[in-house]
Amino acid sequence: MSEITSRQVLVFTAAAVVEVRPEPLARPGPGEVLVRTLLSAISAGTELMIYRGLAPPAMPADASLPSLTGTLAYPLKYGYASVGRILQVGSGVDPSLRDTLVFAFQPHQTHFLAPVAETIPLPADLPLERAVFLPSAETAVNLVHDGRPLAGEKVVVFGQGVVGLLTTALLAAMPLAALVTLDRHARRRQASVALGAHVSFDPDDAETPDRLGRALADPAHPGADLAFEVSGDPAVLDQALRATGFDGRVIIGSWYGEKRTSLDLGGAFHRSRIKVISSQVSTIAPELRGRWTQARRLAYALSLLQEIEAEGLISHRVPFEEAGSAYRLLAEHPEQAMQVVLTYPDSA
Repeated sequence: MSEITSRQVLVFTAAAVVEVRPEPLARPGPGEVLVRTLLSAISAGTELMIYRGLAPPAMPADASLPSLTGTLAYPLKYGYASVGRILQVGSGVDPSLRDTLVFAFQPHQTHFLAPVAETIPLPADLPLERAVFLPSAETAVNLVHDGRPLAGEKVVVFGQGVVGLLTTALLAAMPLAALVTLDRHARRRQASVALGAHVSFDPDDAETPDRLGRALADPAHPGADLAFEVSGDPAVLDQALRATGFDGRVIIGSWYGEKRTSLDLGGAFHRSRIKVISSQVSTIAPELRGRWTQARRLAYALSLLQEIEAEGLISHRVPFEEAGSAYRLLAEHPEQAMQVVLTYPDSA
């Protein structure tokens, strides 16, 4: 194998502009591995926020991931769902790991160096296209942990992007009285029902409020017991609050960046005792930390992907060198897309 001295990296350079640039690449140091990327998944949440210029530029890129340093100011490399093959190992690393398939929280790039401890070996029977869903699956687990649904509850999920769909899949395995989802795009609503939602509505349909009310009907306990807001649209939070009943919980999994909205917190909300809870995957809820760690949660998310055929949610496979078209698709035609993945040739 010839020595690899450079790589191609994806760089966000300005709003609506991404570039693929060459960059020198060192040999793996002690405890490190060199990985050739095979697939990487684009986040239609955070990455699209960066692409649109709506991410706070002074905010740290990700305090919990060593691979994402610096801030969200342009220019920056971003991404956190890469699957690849170990090509070289540094000193102190078991040589038998060469050729191992691994997942890593790494930006979009043809090769990356990482401490071996920050790579996750993939089960031999796990399809690579399913493995790129690991961060979304972990986020879905975190959302459900924070929501703590109970048997017999009525649950609504606002937003059926990839995270919303995987959250729906987890909830569908539970004995709920109702599992209702909402999304503007028909393709996502169809996927939602296929994953186990009892019914899925278009929030822009004038009849949806009445239909949602009927789906959550209960004379003694009207409204949802639990609602998840994962649409990425801050205006939808108002809808989630209206759909939630007395003493219900609203879990906000969306990150709104610099988008703002007004909420109607007068009237019914003032007396509702609704709990509004932020949920973000970089941490564990304080009351769960006695039993749950990020490593345990991640391992469980990986085991879930053995059961959920998430690769069916891939709508587009785009060659890495054409990445700009992938972001334009997500930004301009979200009705056509679910999960978009970048593909890389499997060669050194």
